Amino acid sequence: MDNNKIHVFDTTLRDGEQVPGCQLNSKEKVEIAKDLENLGVDIIEAGFPVSSPGDFNSVSEISKNVKESIICGLSRAIVMDIDTAAMALKEAKRKRLHTGIGASDMHIKYKFNSTREKILAQAVSAVKYSRKYFDDIEFYAEDAGRADQDFLAKMVEKVITAGATVVNIPDTTGYTLPEDYGSKINYLMNNVPNIDKAIISVHCHNDLGLATANTLSGIQNGARQIEVTMNGIGERAGNTALEEITMILKAHPYLNLSTNINSIKILELSKKVSRMMNMPVQRNKAIVGGNAFSHSSGIHQDGFLKHRENYEIINPSDLGIDQSSIDLTARSGRAALKHRLSLLGFKLTKFEMETAYTEFLELADERKLLHDEDLYELMEKRNER
Repeated sequence: MDNNKIHVFDTTLRDGEQVPGCQLNSKEKVEIAKDLENLGVDIIEAGFPVSSPGDFNSVSEISKNVKESIICGLSRAIVMDIDTAAMALKEAKRKRLHTGIGASDMHIKYKFNSTREKILAQAVSAVKYSRKYFDDIEFYAEDAGRADQDFLAKMVEKVITAGATVVNIPDTTGYTLPEDYGSKINYLMNNVPNIDKAIISVHCHNDLGLATANTLSGIQNGARQIEVTMNGIGERAGNTALEEITMILKAHPYLNLSTNINSIKILELSKKVSRMMNMPVQRNKAIVGGNAFSHSSGIHQDGFLKHRENYEIINPSDLGIDQSSIDLTARSGRAALKHRLSLLGFKLTKFEMETAYTEFLELADERKLLHDEDLYELMEKRNER
């Protein structure tokens, strides 16, 4: 196995769909799943089969229609959940079960009303039982971000021995700082004797805006699977955004870490997910936001027009975008106005540009954002005088 390959596990159709109002029907889920496969996603978490008949049917239909990506179903560490997931995934060409239980003392005491010993026994039992149906088993240690480090290491060792092929270390509440999360992954990599028998996965939430940073810290410390969603949608404040972490790796080749994601297809799928799940993408969202490749400040516009990389670290063509945009506002400078007028076929002398720029600023103050038709109007009025 290539140790520099990062496996992309997309949970848009499971964790992403937990956002109120974002539910999709089975046909829509199949469409998105096929798009994710086409994007280069390695594992698609298709849903939580036991949660509802609709989710069971969606996982089943996705299993029939996706041929290359691994199809994964979620379950709790409960026999009924595992049996149901196995039925939903029975026609998948490549399938995985994602089962698990709480690992933090907070969850053990207040969610399960149990003890560490009983939780550990249930975790091991669930993985062993899952082998009845699955060769590929991912175990999640829920709330691992707040779990005791030694107990977490013991749990990871036990479930790998029981047959887990992937172990997910979730920062379920988005609480952990990147340095601490990376240290936790590093500790597991160096203190779990059989860690080489499984892939460590990172699943981070964005409650403090640290999901992507924590994911990056995790893979820098040995994790080799990232759990993500399109546009970062997900429970509460969302999950690590697929587009952010994959483009970070692309923009920093010295990390020597890569994915199978075809970045040219990211923006198109981002827009589709936004539209189908009724989740608008904020304009200043990294990578896929409407302003991600737009320049409106005069200083920035001047520097960009002289050399794109003065203000852009990603080539928009890597995302299937033809070119960046120069947005004309009252903050824009002469260089931007001259550039746009030139594209429209207007050539002005230095003196003409000065007077045109003064009139441009007056119009921009009034209309906020100027478009080509506004510039045509501006020039027509000048010609009439």
